[in-house]
Amino acid sequence: MTRDSRRFLQPETIARIARLEVVARNVVEGFLSGGHRSPYLGQSIEFAQHREYAAGDDIRRIDWKVWSKTDKYYIKQYEEETNLRTTLVVDVSESMQFGSGDLTKYEYACRIAASLSYLLLKQSDAVGLVTFDAAIRQRVQQSSKLNHLTALLAALDATQPQQKTSISDVLFKVADEYNRRGLIVIVSDLLADRAGLMKGLKLLRTRGHDVMIFHVLDDAELDFPYAGTTKFEGLEEAGDMICDPRALRDGYLAAMKAYLEEIHRFCSQHLIDYQTIRTSEHLSAVLSHYLTHRVGMRQAVRQ
Repeated sequence: MTRDSRRFLQPETIARIARLEVVARNVVEGFLSGGHRSPYLGQSIEFAQHREYAAGDDIRRIDWKVWSKTDKYYIKQYEEETNLRTTLVVDVSESMQFGSGDLTKYEYACRIAASLSYLLLKQSDAVGLVTFDAAIRQRVQQSSKLNHLTALLAALDATQPQQKTSISDVLFKVADEYNRRGLIVIVSDLLADRAGLMKGLKLLRTRGHDVMIFHVLDDAELDFPYAGTTKFEGLEEAGDMICDPRALRDGYLAAMKAYLEEIHRFCSQHLIDYQTIRTSEHLSAVLSHYLTHRVGMRQAVRQ
């Protein structure tokens, strides 16, 4: 893990979210996150790590060599034996460079991805990563090994925002490449073609994936606090503009409100968990609220 990549995993955030759980809202490959058996066990799967024996585990999988040395029961856990298989899809397009506060949207998005990766690996779930702008830039395959966090953080750090966004193409590729149903977590400012975005999201749901969206926006994008003649420097080839923002404020805020309501309505209709997030919000509070909500949704499904 490089020195730079460590900044995405804040100790104070981890301390506050350590007891949270990432769960599946919907049935994924015939089971819900929280069980201990996968439908993909077989002879060719790769050994990943040991896990302490729990009531209900198959005693035939106890590692007796470990027991002879420790006098404790541990079972062998394999790469395919996981409660949930998650792919984090993180936007690293040029618009993610924007930030009016302490963090850019890119930095905040990477902290979300790093924190979720930590939680998923901590609960022995498999997690992979895709970073994208106009195309996929970094790809880290899914794994549940504890040391996998190093590769995930390094990939986040290796990609610097610099290109336009083409989220629809990326979501179609993710749907094609990840055939096994799982959890897809999208972290983005969603500043992209609206119709293409919705087609991509709909395809993921059609393929049976559970989808979560962290819609990361800067306070200035949501509140438009500018006053006086201002030069706006466009990102993603938008061009520059000098104007009096007071003449634009009402129209801008109305358009932003309509867009957010449209996205929220679409996600509700397609059972996609969606949350608008300000980069000024404490990440631990955001994750606690969001993940606690999903635990409630899972309990409702089970009932």
